[in-house]
Amino acid sequence: MEIKSSAGSVTITGNIKTIADFQSIKQTIDGVVATHKSIIVNVIDSLSITSSVIGYFNKLVLKDKVDMRLSIGNEQLLHLLDDLNLVSTFKAQRSL
Repeated sequence: MEIKSSAGSVTITGNIKTIADFQSIKQTIDGVVATHKSIIVNVIDSLSITSSVIGYFNKLVLKDKVDMRLSIGNEQLLHLLDDLNLVSTFKAQRSL
């Protein structure tokens, strides 16, 4: 997995599957959220997402009141978020 950030935006490429991936995502997003309360997270090609990342995203949206939008590149991941009833919480949509 590789992660990059720019003003108000975080881009994740590769599969999200390890604790190290979660730690990288958390560290990067915490840095962006420190200056932006509205962020876009682009998940380019991951097939799944770990429960720790889902929990962290829930905390950002529900507790910290961050306006987060997920842009999902993989349809399978979007279906997973839909099955978990998280599409509206994370404002998830399919990226083009």
